[in-house]
Amino acid sequence: MTAPALPRAWRTARITPLAEILAPGRVAATAVRMAVQVFLVVCLWRALYAHTTTSAGLGREQAVSYAVMAALATRIRGLDRRAARDTVIQHIQFGTIVYWFLRPLAPRRYYLYRAVGDQLYGFAWALAAYTVCRLAGVLGPPASAGAGAVFALSLFLGQTVLYQLTLLIDLLCFWTLRNESALMILVFAQNLLSGAYAPLWYFPGWFRAMSTALPFQSTLNIPLSIYIGRIQLSSAPAQLAVQAVWVVILALLTRLLWRRAAARVVSQGG
Repeated sequence: MTAPALPRAWRTARITPLAEILAPGRVAATAVRMAVQVFLVVCLWRALYAHTTTSAGLGREQAVSYAVMAALATRIRGLDRRAARDTVIQHIQFGTIVYWFLRPLAPRRYYLYRAVGDQLYGFAWALAAYTVCRLAGVLGPPASAGAGAVFALSLFLGQTVLYQLTLLIDLLCFWTLRNESALMILVFAQNLLSGAYAPLWYFPGWFRAMSTALPFQSTLNIPLSIYIGRIQLSSAPAQLAVQAVWVVILALLTRLLWRRAAARVVSQGG
């Protein structure tokens, strides 16, 4: 990235976080929502383990740590730009998507910079909440120092896979002109198949086998399983390789779709 491109990337990446920070009500609402979510998750999983010490190979503290980390990880996802009318589907419907292709900044880079800014802002919230949860004793440490380092790398790969999946759904708008239903399906599939609702270890064997053939488990289940020690360090390289393969496959697919989308820009409503 050239020197002139760095300020451009920074100005683009900070658009949505600035809009959030300059609205104190949104910041307060986010803090309250995360606190309530973590509290309910801890109460739920401690209640589920009230009469047992181990289930599906996970102890109570492992399960609670996994559930809390899953709740925090959902905050890293891209922020909601619908209120600012800056989603891809809105730009296509309003006809303003054409300006993405007229700027000096390529639309693919603009989308990437915005997503990076959104996720860094979400990561700051998740990291702050993680610190509070550790101090409050509701979240345990990584299984080991090595597991913590591998978890960080796995989490980065997982968020990259999630970014590519979201981009893939947004790019479908250039062919379908609408993607609300597809986005709802993606969110549900992501939460279910990634282990956000519950660790995949609790599901039947056929469900886990199906999830291994899809990219969703790479976004959350793999990094969190490494964190709590459910995936041993000896098995981590193979899991990281799976994540890396999905990153490459989805990156090639979305890059191809970006090129074809440029020829299908449709201006609606002005």
